Amino acid sequence: MNAADGGIPRLKVEGLAKSFFNVPVLQGVSFEVNAGELLGVVGENGSGKSTTMNILAGVLPKDGGRILLDGRSFEPANRREADAAGISFTQQELSIFPNLSVAENLFLGRFARLVKGLPLVARRRMREETRELLRAVELDVDPDTLAESLSTGERQLLEIARGLASDIRVLILDEPTTSLTEREANRLFGIIARLKEHGVAIVYVSHVLGEILRLADRVLVMRDGRVALSERNMGLTSRQLVFAMVGRSIETLFPTRSPRAAAPAQILEASRVGDQGSVREISLTLSAGEIVGVSGLMGSGRSKLARILFGLDPHRDGYIRVGTRALGAGDLGARLAAGVAFVTEDRRRDSLLMDATVAQNMALASLPMFARGPCRVIDERKLADKLAGLVDRLSVRCGDINSTKVRTLSGGNQQKTVLARWLLRNPTVLLLDEPTRGIDVGAKEEIYRLLTDLAERGSALLVISSELEELTGLCDRILVIHRGRIVREFSRDQFDRAAILRAAFGQSDV
Repeated sequence: MNAADGGIPRLKVEGLAKSFFNVPVLQGVSFEVNAGELLGVVGENGSGKSTTMNILAGVLPKDGGRILLDGRSFEPANRREADAAGISFTQQELSIFPNLSVAENLFLGRFARLVKGLPLVARRRMREETRELLRAVELDVDPDTLAESLSTGERQLLEIARGLASDIRVLILDEPTTSLTEREANRLFGIIARLKEHGVAIVYVSHVLGEILRLADRVLVMRDGRVALSERNMGLTSRQLVFAMVGRSIETLFPTRSPRAAAPAQILEASRVGDQGSVREISLTLSAGEIVGVSGLMGSGRSKLARILFGLDPHRDGYIRVGTRALGAGDLGARLAAGVAFVTEDRRRDSLLMDATVAQNMALASLPMFARGPCRVIDERKLADKLAGLVDRLSVRCGDINSTKVRTLSGGNQQKTVLARWLLRNPTVLLLDEPTRGIDVGAKEEIYRLLTDLAERGSALLVISSELEELTGLCDRILVIHRGRIVREFSRDQFDRAAILRAAFGQSDV
């Protein structure tokens, strides 16, 4: 029985309040989620989402309000107390230990003992229980496998399996699909459906509005530490959610583009490029001041194409030119010299040194440009001036860039750090793979403005995105890839979401 039928909500939050250094970050937050129900939670960075989840999970104490779990007062003093009460919190930054086995990660802190009171671990029993938990999340790996050998998606499933090891009543998922492939995400959605059938209440925090609208039974939008919208998901749209988050419509997120000059100079040309695998006979051009979008399903070859264009992966067929310069297959140095830059899909794994400072991350690709004299000493004053200008231009919100670790930044500011690295090199061609994945609406708007500004200054941009609204709002042309080939091209006056989707699925409009 749920609250709608006169029962007691599994989790109820009333008037939650929290301040840091006398600055309120939560102001009277109230919501509830029933057993077998999924509550989708959205909001910009700084809206109070993470603080709320950390209070529920025992990571932070609350200053006011109350929390009820199955009708009883619930005030966890720490993470362990929340776990014992059946609150499982899977954070965006996974707490998997790569040097431990899958079984050891699952049972960390509660190893089964052979003899009570003695430090003898019952490894056989651990393996058996591990296999049961892995089956529940459809993760087909050996219990003795080291976690470092798992993909990001498999580690995410392992984290969820760890939550299932206890008597779970509430599962909190924070940006669970940020690093998952489409196949892994669909597997996760299937697991969520089964957990709901078994009465688990799920709190699902995500910046991906499509996921929220697809999965949620009810939706909570937070804004400036308050609840801006709390409704059952009955016909809600992404436009309504964006308006609740930022106070204006989704169309206003995209800057107005100035009319492009006739016949702009062609900067990059790829002709019949292929690797005889996931990319086949792809031909495309990028011109100065142009933003070209790439749409396609996960696994269609779109990310592989970007890696080939940048030289991270070699190609066997065709050729790539920037200007009049032919670029050899896999020749990364030639591409950097030609002014090509690449913002990868997974900023944490492929782009950022998480324990390095913001300044160190920004300067990583440009240090030779600031070296002078026969000993190639870095001109630190000149570099510092350039970095300060970029921090201001990109509105990077952080402390001192020379001491602030990049891991402490929000997703949007981490992405701006990656962009600053390449802007320091004044790129003529900028390749971007999922440039706004896992960041809030406000940061998206700032990045859209930055990309538009780069195009206005004459750079050529190739933007790969899973969000059609992003592509149609930002791009001059959209190329659709299906099974490694470009199957359609749409100019701005031809943009049609349904037609683009049909092309991505390999369906012809003819």
